[in-house]
Amino acid sequence: MGSYLVRRLASTIPVVVVVAALIFFVLRLAPGDPALAIAGDGATPAQLEALRAQLGLDKSILQQFLIWGESLLRLDLGQSLYYHIPVTTLIGQRLPPTASLAILTMLISVPIAVYLGALAASRQGSSIDRMVNASAVIAFSIPVFVLGYVLIWLFALKMGLLPVQGTGPADAGLLTKLKYFILPAVGLAFGQIALLTRVTRASVIDVLHEDFIKTAYAKGASAKRVLWRHAVRNAAVPIVTIIGLSFAVLIGGVVVSETVYAIPGLGKLTVDSVLARDFPVVQGLVIFFSFTYVGINLLVDVLYVALDPRIRY
Repeated sequence: MGSYLVRRLASTIPVVVVVAALIFFVLRLAPGDPALAIAGDGATPAQLEALRAQLGLDKSILQQFLIWGESLLRLDLGQSLYYHIPVTTLIGQRLPPTASLAILTMLISVPIAVYLGALAASRQGSSIDRMVNASAVIAFSIPVFVLGYVLIWLFALKMGLLPVQGTGPADAGLLTKLKYFILPAVGLAFGQIALLTRVTRASVIDVLHEDFIKTAYAKGASAKRVLWRHAVRNAAVPIVTIIGLSFAVLIGGVVVSETVYAIPGLGKLTVDSVLARDFPVVQGLVIFFSFTYVGINLLVDVLYVALDPRIRY
């Protein structure tokens, strides 16, 4: 296990390097002049040249990449042009709301999706199965921002049960803070539940046709025990894989949801930085999200060994 972990960590290095290089060259070679975008149309040629020199844009693209790569190795993502603080500091300040929202979303979506998927699989072709499938299709089809405004209108404005926007006072307690994250987390969880439910259903149905399931029934095991002890457990690998892959979908949803609910997290920072043309922050955020995604997929690979004893490395 230890050697596998070392090999798997080593294999992520080329992935991380390629991702970082792609991000750099895509942003640098994109049409438009960053200096002109920052200084505005009223800037003089001298001011533009001075700004290009300040940003290092007067150097060749290869020199810029080497300088940027060296800074990246020192975890230096540059200075925000709008907030005038280091990008790493800015990301650290905005990370807690985003992490809280993502964790709460997964805590809501994973148990519900696994239960509904297993229930539908155990009653394949029944009215429950059809209802779960239809609900999953509908939930996956609703855009996050539309669902967000519907939830605000219903639970915040009409019923007054939950706050409309924000994250609450800085000195508020945990339960008060939690109320501010319920609506955005539920809105994000709809899509996650729909995706995971369908994958869980398909995976459990495949396992239920295996011979060892028939053997379990022949030994007198109850349907409930066969489903949760044998079928769901052996279907866990594809389910965990989809949970890892769905993180990319969750990141996109977080950007939209934080904007709708005015949550000062990384998603709202991404939108604000794009609108302010603060490209060091945009570049840093893309790298942060990419590296996080690579890290989660690494964690998923490691979990395979714990979930399926047949897997050996």
